[in-house]
Amino acid sequence: MSDTNTAPPHAPQGSDLQVGPITRFVRATELDTRMLGMVGALLLIWVSFHLYGTVFGDGGNFLTPRNLWNLSVQTAVTGIMATGMVLVIVTRNIDLSVGSLVGVTGMVMGLLQVQILPQYLGLGHPMIWIITAIVGLIVGAGIGAFHGWLIAYRGIPSFIVTLGGLMVWRGMAFLSADGKTISPVDETFALLGGGPYGAVGAVGSWIVGLLGCAAILWVLKSARAARRLHDFPLRPMWAEVAVAGLGCGALIGSVLVVNAYPWPKGIVEAYIKANPDVVVPPEGLFISHGFAIPVLIMAFVGIMMTILMTRTRFGRYVFAIGGNPEAAALAGINTRWMTTKIFSLMGMLAGLAAVVASARLNSATNALGDLEELYVIASAVVGGTSLAGGVGTIYGAIIGALVMQSLQTGMVLIGFGDGSYRKIVVGVALVLAVYLDIIYKKKTK
Repeated sequence: MSDTNTAPPHAPQGSDLQVGPITRFVRATELDTRMLGMVGALLLIWVSFHLYGTVFGDGGNFLTPRNLWNLSVQTAVTGIMATGMVLVIVTRNIDLSVGSLVGVTGMVMGLLQVQILPQYLGLGHPMIWIITAIVGLIVGAGIGAFHGWLIAYRGIPSFIVTLGGLMVWRGMAFLSADGKTISPVDETFALLGGGPYGAVGAVGSWIVGLLGCAAILWVLKSARAARRLHDFPLRPMWAEVAVAGLGCGALIGSVLVVNAYPWPKGIVEAYIKANPDVVVPPEGLFISHGFAIPVLIMAFVGIMMTILMTRTRFGRYVFAIGGNPEAAALAGINTRWMTTKIFSLMGMLAGLAAVVASARLNSATNALGDLEELYVIASAVVGGTSLAGGVGTIYGAIIGALVMQSLQTGMVLIGFGDGSYRKIVVGVALVLAVYLDIIYKKKTK
């Protein structure tokens, strides 16, 4: 079946002739309108904070490589957990304990790599950071599985179980080291938190960008081949090119931004002293940060979770349970076992977030992840996940996390650094997002 003989699904026929060019573009490219709305809101937030700083401050400093790079790193912890919270909320549950899980797993990893493993492996052993990270993931997954078991097999509501977990695990985080901060963490482990040395540099970023573009093209080609194989209508070729251009353009733009942010002068000078063979040009040595490792971890988690939700039986079961739990059980889905696995996965992602958070601080503290559960839930909801269950996307949750972090960072940059103002803005944004979701559902019915 050739492309020319197949009508596009949204060809401008009938009523489509009466709509505007933007609507025809969206229909032809099949872009998610909710995603476009979130991206538009995000760009509006960025531009608004930048203009406010330009007009009323010392100059717009939001849309700068430095701030955008830091913003991406600050989003990583929340974004990683928000991808798991999507599954929890889609299945009509809630997890209020993820912030405390970050705290307790962070303390476990801190004690392990600072006080326990060096006694047996030696200080600075290359396996310390690997063992520590694996243990953190296992501890998080185990706690999450325990929560899931209580919810699924003991019949305790998820709100109560995880609310109890919020208090219990925060207390355990404090008692594990009597409230002391454990630092510094292993040097290699600390690289997972970002910083000049915790980034892949200019060359590494271009490799990531080009591989990402190749992946986008491969996905589009595979999807078109699958449509042709199953005799589904094909999108117009110009729409395929437009989607590829938007995806690759955004990725290459990100590479240019992160590569435009140089190392601080003090670190560059230390690097030059440590490497006397480096040739320093007259204008000085410019070393790009590139993509930070936490951002790459978040991107990897987002890709894997998207595949899990859209390409596997597990993902179909998640949406089936969220749509109608009783019907899912009657269809033969083991809803209790699925609930246990979902909370275990959420716990593992909290453990991974603890790896990034403690590495970024270069220490483990019992306050790690404090109130993070609120931002994680807000990110998922702002990203389009319905509290009624059955609806949610991974990329939406990550965009939601970026929106929430952008609001907090922007408030600091324009002079409202007090936590009270930030909490007010985040709370208003959360309520507004739910209200807009309600309106959207009414219009689409």
